[in-house]
Order: sequence, then structure tokens, then C-alpha cells
Amino acid sequence: MRALLTTFSWQELRHHPWRNAAAVLAVMLGVALAFSVQLINASALDEFSSAVRSVNGQPDLEVRAVQGSFDEAVFARLARHPQVTLASPVLEFQGLALASGERQVPMRVIGVDALALPTIAPALMPQPAAGADRFALFAPGHVFLNASARSVLGLPTEASGSTTETVQLRSGATWHRLDVAGHVTASGTALAVMDIAAAQDLFDQVGRLSRIDLRLAPGTDRPAFIDALQKSPGWPAGVQFAEPGDAAERVSNLSRAYRVNLTVLALVALFTGAFLVFSVLALSVAKRAQQFALLGVLGLTPRERLRLVLAESLVLGVIGSAAGLALGTALASFALRVLGGDLGGGYFEGVAPKLHWSSGAALLYGGLGVAAALVGGWWPARAAQALPEAQTLKGLGAAPTQSRSHWLALGLVAASAALANIPAIGGIPVAAYLSVACLLVGGITALPWLIALLYDRIAPAFAERVLPMLAIERARRMRGTAAVAVSGVVASLSLAVALTVMVASFRDSVTHWLDVVLPADLYVRATSGGRGSNSGGTSSTDTATFPPAFVQALAQLPGVARTGTLRTQSLQLDASQPAVALIARSLEGSASQSLPLVGAALPVPPGQIGIYVSEPMVELYGAKPGTAFAPLAAALSATELPTTAAHTYFVAGVWRDYARQFGAITMDARDYERITGQHEVSDIALWLAPDASEGAVQAGVRALAARQGGGSPESVEIASVGQIRTTSLRIFDRSFAVTYWLQAVAIAIGLFGIAASFSAQVLARRKEFGLLAHLGFTRRQVLAVVAGEGAAWTAIGAVAGLGLGLAVSVVLVKVVNPQSFHWTMDLLVPWVRLIALCGAVVVAGTVTAWLAGRAAAGKDVVLAVKEDW
Repeated sequence: MRALLTTFSWQELRHHPWRNAAAVLAVMLGVALAFSVQLINASALDEFSSAVRSVNGQPDLEVRAVQGSFDEAVFARLARHPQVTLASPVLEFQGLALASGERQVPMRVIGVDALALPTIAPALMPQPAAGADRFALFAPGHVFLNASARSVLGLPTEASGSTTETVQLRSGATWHRLDVAGHVTASGTALAVMDIAAAQDLFDQVGRLSRIDLRLAPGTDRPAFIDALQKSPGWPAGVQFAEPGDAAERVSNLSRAYRVNLTVLALVALFTGAFLVFSVLALSVAKRAQQFALLGVLGLTPRERLRLVLAESLVLGVIGSAAGLALGTALASFALRVLGGDLGGGYFEGVAPKLHWSSGAALLYGGLGVAAALVGGWWPARAAQALPEAQTLKGLGAAPTQSRSHWLALGLVAASAALANIPAIGGIPVAAYLSVACLLVGGITALPWLIALLYDRIAPAFAERVLPMLAIERARRMRGTAAVAVSGVVASLSLAVALTVMVASFRDSVTHWLDVVLPADLYVRATSGGRGSNSGGTSSTDTATFPPAFVQALAQLPGVARTGTLRTQSLQLDASQPAVALIARSLEGSASQSLPLVGAALPVPPGQIGIYVSEPMVELYGAKPGTAFAPLAAALSATELPTTAAHTYFVAGVWRDYARQFGAITMDARDYERITGQHEVSDIALWLAPDASEGAVQAGVRALAARQGGGSPESVEIASVGQIRTTSLRIFDRSFAVTYWLQAVAIAIGLFGIAASFSAQVLARRKEFGLLAHLGFTRRQVLAVVAGEGAAWTAIGAVAGLGLGLAVSVVLVKVVNPQSFHWTMDLLVPWVRLIALCGAVVVAGTVTAWLAGRAAAGKDVVLAVKEDW
């Protein structure tokens, strides 16, 4: 076998290097895309986990509040507990820092007890600068920055001992100037660390804590310890225990579906690469058919011919995979330097990871590339195995084969339907992906049956027209060959149709969602330390609010017809899940006018408070319509209420929310104020009078903010509804831009398969064309027959691809998307775009077949039957 590879196969590679290079390139691109996505996501997740560990340290347990902060009396209680050897109190919140040029940047402020840090969270231990007072870590007015904070503030990497550096921090309405007394080694996002007592006093958090890190005595039973404390008298209801790795695990679990979907999308290129390997080897086997037949006469068995072609595909796969791993590593390194590790999902914002190369991932994706090449080479290898030696040596080609695979196709389609109804496994729609695979393979397997079904009925209409009749009859009688030729087009076109429908459906649903959730003309938000993201962390609006007097003053501004308010805060309902958003907003009139409800709103029973949950809440927390949602009652009971009366929260409806994958709960602002006694808001919606000037109103809002807030006009963010819509849709289009590129690559590879197949067929049918020439057919008419066959074959491929693509899109929209991200969308079929796509594929296939036949159907085709004279 090695001798044949180094002589027989090597000669083919030397004579057609570009064709084989195209197959290697296809495998390389598929492996590179999938491997780079894996490296980027793994590196980002590792870096994020490392940053979390450096900030949170390595305690045995963490004590956190369901929302906001809790009374520091809990710390005193835990510090005296006999099973607690060390308790470290922490106060943390998101704030703002003033960088050079009056630019406001997010800054996470952490107050710590330096005496308890060295053994639990050494990365947060303040390190005084050279020449600084060693007791500065306990003194008010001093802060310690990590490397990320110094970078975003525009400070030099290392502090200069000759000058005193200062930083301005803000949480709420007041700016505070602090001296930079040193640094901390914690990685991740920008951090400012200071003494916990100083932080409590400076930022009006006296007596409040965000978390307590615990080091337990050896041999302590953690579940029993937690259970005993939670059942002890006077234990606060809103305080919960968490394992130290829960934060990183929450982000890992939450982003897993996003990462898997991105990887599967990247593997589309590898899927189409398998078809390109198939096309190249099919053409190669067809051109060398007589050589294979001669080898068979000389003693090479059919099984050895099969192994020889598979060995050739293996070589292509190994070279392509090795090059793909190198390219994928380079792409991942470039993306991490330029784009960071976020990749548009919002899960790793602020993380700047370094590349973490994985040999296990390299073996996995390299193996996938080799497997794709072997799968692509299987059919040509079987064709080489099944060559009739005597008939092939005479140049008569292979006899037509009849396909009886419709029962297999029906079985695969039935299996696809069954798999589509299986729930996700660990949050990943594994069965749905298998459903798509079964659907594609089943549809391609049914192509011979579909060709017979369609062309058996069309053929009589062309019985009296010679050239169309020859093209259609060959498609009918060589349906197996036709099915193999168009299988690449069917696979690529079906994926292109499915992605087109999915993206169009998602975009249309997002557009309608924006229409409902953005009814006003202008939106005003308090400038805060960041934005809520998919990481499920604390929302930015938890610390930046407007007082009621500001809202009332806004309503009196010239040009403002009316106002609406919104208040958002985070709730940690479950330590194993990301935080959810509690949204208190004006729900004047019916909830269906303010929220994009899924179904009708239910009437709220007397004495209960109506809430409206987003779709992820139903999946993650079981908040079904018509039921009471107890976790919310437990979370809000921890707040300081103006009344001691218990409340029941009734789920009156479910709404779509494409902004918060981790879940959101909406209630009427009046109910929220009555329950919590909090009247501050984080966002204000402004409806303008018909003759109002938007620019004048924005200027009035900024001037009012400067007067009432005591700050600058930049202390508020103002955006028009048009700006928000445009920005949201631009981000959406940019996020899905890669799908259009993948569609183009897939279709191009499918058309290359058509070209390779027709080239192979024309070469194998040279005597047939010579006979047609003897019968009086001109070269132009022979090429017309070939082009007609191309039109007939790609037309059936377009019909099959369109039908399969629509079926796959239903699985993607109705199964994969809800199981991955817990939200739904309406199915929208862009018929005009799809028909244009299918028409373009038919035209391209026809032209491709015509071009492929030109070289083989030249003037010397008459000489192909010379030995039969």
C-alpha cells in the first residue's frame, strides 16, 4: 500500500496539485474555525475563573445576600461560631472612576479587612507603594489599585515615588478623591481595594456587608453546618451560603450553550469540507478509472482499491487538520489580542485572556478533520472498489444503479422527529443537533427517490425535444449518480436556507420586541459603573438611581408630555444560578401594552401581587403562569419593609426578553414602592409633545441633572428610541455576520462538487459524446446537453435543499434556540430571499456544469470511439 501511495497516488497529486490543495484547504478552514473558537472560549473561561479566584480567594464557604447587602451583625455571629476559624468581611459594589480627560470608567470597589486576607484572599492584600506609610492600608482616604485599574485610569504601570497619585471614585451622586497608596495583585477587571471601615463610612454603607468568607475548622460537615445556621433563631432569611467556585461555575454553565452553538456553527465549514474531499476524490477516481481497472487486472483486489482511496483521503485529512490546528491557534491568538475573549456573547466582558493551548482539544478537532476527510472519501473509495474491470478498460463506464434507500430515508426522518422532542441534556440541545443531522442525511438519502418521483412525471412533456429529453432521461436513469452529484449542493443549500430563516426570524422577533419595550421617545439613565451583561452579575443600575424629585422635575420640563420610570436590581435566587433582574416599571393600562407577553395575561387574585416573568424564569425556576412564586417572596422578605405583612407573588404572565438570558421578573412600580419603600428609579422614559425639539429636551435634561445632582451634565445617559433600535440591530447584524460567510463557503463548496462530478462524468462518458458527434450533434449541442443535465440536477437539488432547509430551520427556531437560551421566537420565512438564493444556485450549477464539460467535450471527442471503428 505504501508503494502505491508513493508512486500511483503521488503522480495524481503532482499532476493536479491545486485540486487536492482545495480539499486540504476546506478541511483546514473547518478545523481552524472550530479549534480557534474552542481555544478562545476556553482561554476566556480559564482567565475569568482565575480572576474570580483571585478576588474571592479560597474560603471554605461564602455568605452572601440574596440582593444587595446585609447587616454586619451576621459577621459577629459567625466570627464567634466554634466551627469557624476565620471570618473575612467584604464590602463590594460597582462604581465609577474619573480617568484622564474627565472620562468616566467602571470601577469595582472592594472594602476588606487586611488582617484576615493573607490566608483567604492574598491577591486582594494591599501592597503599599515605596515610601508610603505601612499603615496606609488601614487609613481612610487611601486606595489600592490592580493593574487593570491603573490601565483604564491612564496611570503608569508602576507608581512613581516622587508624586502622589489620586483617583476620584463615585457610587451614587458624590465624587470622592482618594490617594493611591499602592497596588493589589488581583487580576481581572479594574479593582480599587480599601479598608472596609473606610469604605463603609465613605460610601454610606455603615453596618452593611456584601459577603463574608469563612474558613472552617478541620473536619466540619459543611451541609450540617449550613443547615444548623439556617435553622437557628434569628438567622436572616435573605442570607445564603455558596461554595467558593459557584461564581465561575455559574458563568461556565450559563455560557455553555452559547459556546456549543458557536462551535457547531464553526463545524459547518468542516461539514462542507467533507463534501469537497468527496468531490475531489470522486473526480480523481473517475479520471483514473482505467488505471484502477488495470491495477485490478494485475492483481489489486477491490478491497485494496478501497483502502488505497481511503488512504489518499486520510493523507488529505491529516495535512488539512495539521494546517488547521496551526491556523486555528494563530486565529485564536489574534482574536484574543484584538477582540478579547467575549466573542459577542456578553459572558466575559472586561476579561483580557492569554491563549491557553490544549493538546486534548487539538487531538479532538484534528481527529474531526481526519474523520471528515475519511467520510468524504468513503463514496469514491466504494466506487473504486465496485469498478467493473473489463467494462472500465473498454471505456464504457459503470452500469447505472437503482437506489432503494427510501425506507432508510423515512426511518432517518422519523428518528429526526423523535429526537427533536427530547429535552436538552445539561442545558445543551444534543438530541436536537442529532435531529438536524438525521434530517440532513435522511433528506440526501431520499434524493434518488425524489428524482424519480419528479422527473418520471416531467419526462413526457419533453419527449419530442431531443436536447432536454436527453438531459432529463439521464437524470432519471442515472438517479444514483445524480443524487451523489447534487448531495453537496443539497447539504450546503439546506444549511444556508436554515440559517437564513433562523436569522430572519430572530431579527424580526427582536424588532417586534424593541417596538414593545421601547414605546417612548427618549430614555434617560443614571451614569453607572457598568452595564448588566450575560455574566449574570450585579446590574449597573443597582448603584445609580434618580430621586423622585428629579423625576417630578423632568415631567415639568418644556416639551415633555409624560414620563415613565423603571428600577432594576439583581436578585440571587439560587446560588447555583446567575442572578436574575427584578424590574419595577410603570405598567399603566394593561401589561400587554408594556410587555411583549407570550400568551394572554392572567387576572391577579385579590390580595396577591401580580408579576410577569421572562421565559428563562419558567425553565430555570419553574415560575409557571397561574402559580405563586415563592422564591421572590423569600428574597424580598429580607429587605427592610415598611410593613410586616407577608406578600404572595402571582405569576400573571410570561414575556419575551432578549436582553437577559438569565431571567427577569417585572412588577408594577407602585407595588414595588409599596413593598420596599424605595422610590428611586434607574431609568426614565420621556414621551415628547408633538411640537417638541428632541435636542432642546436633551439639553434641558442635562442641565437639570447638573443642577439637582450637583454633578456634570454627563452624569446622565440620554438616548432616543431610534438610536437604541439602530444600535441594537447593528449589534445583532454584526453578531450574525459570520453566518452569511459560512453560507457562501458552503454553497461554493457544493458548486465545486457539481463541477467535479460533471467533470468526472464527462470524462467517463467521452465515448458517449463521440457517438453523439457521429450522429450529427455539434459541440455546442453536446455542451447544451451537459448544461441541461446541470440544470436538471441542480433544480432537484434546489428543491430538496429548500425543503430540507425549511425543516431544519423549524428545529433550530423551535427546539435548538429555546433549549439553548430559554427564549422563543416567531418563525418568519423570507420567501423572496430564499427563492432568489435557490434560483442563483440553479443558474450557478448550470453554468458550472457547462464549464466543466467544455474541456472534456472538445473537438477530439470523435477520436474517443476510434477503437470501435
